[in-house]
Amino acid sequence: MSAGPLHELPDTALTARDAGLVGCRRCGRVWPMEDSLCGRCGTPLQSRDPRSLSRVWAFWVAGLIAYIPANLYPMLVTTTLLQETKNTIVGGAIELAQHGNGGVAAIVLIASVVIPIGKFLAIAFLALSVQRQAVEGAHARHRLYEIVEYIGRWSMIDVFVVAILTALVQLNALASIHPGPAAAAFAASVALTMLSAQSFDSRMIWDHMRPTRKAAAARSPEERLT
Repeated sequence: MSAGPLHELPDTALTARDAGLVGCRRCGRVWPMEDSLCGRCGTPLQSRDPRSLSRVWAFWVAGLIAYIPANLYPMLVTTTLLQETKNTIVGGAIELAQHGNGGVAAIVLIASVVIPIGKFLAIAFLALSVQRQAVEGAHARHRLYEIVEYIGRWSMIDVFVVAILTALVQLNALASIHPGPAAAAFAASVALTMLSAQSFDSRMIWDHMRPTRKAAAARSPEERLT
């Protein structure tokens, strides 16, 4: 007999929290709930972090504020004998595309625009779904959280490119490349959104499943089939 969605499982399904266990969020080791510290890494143990959502929104808002100047101010300042060129993230990608480097321009846009905006939307969606005690789609939301955690580090590609160019292209009076004010703002935005994602307690996604399972278990077999 195949099992249905998680929220339709009978109430006999036992969670770690019901069994009096709590997992360490740093190393993953499971301990009895009465323990206050992880015996492996020393991290304080909490079944749920009551301040998780507050930190998520605080870092999220700060990251969004930093992301605005990151797109308005120049990311790269190129100085030659004849002129000084300042490029924003989008402007630099457009210039790359115009010079026939469409692939590089696409990578810059994806890493510096699509991924950061996607992260903002995903983190906000996860936080709002927990606040609204959403039941449906818990598996999909948990997978979304794992994706956000995984791809977060790749948002720094623009900062890496600026750092490499700054180190390599220093030809004294002939030409030089320097990071613009947007570089610091972009790095801060990425760091803050990563902190926002890490502050999210993904265990809260599953907290509102048990009442629904109890209701399903209370129904008669005939009602469950309808």
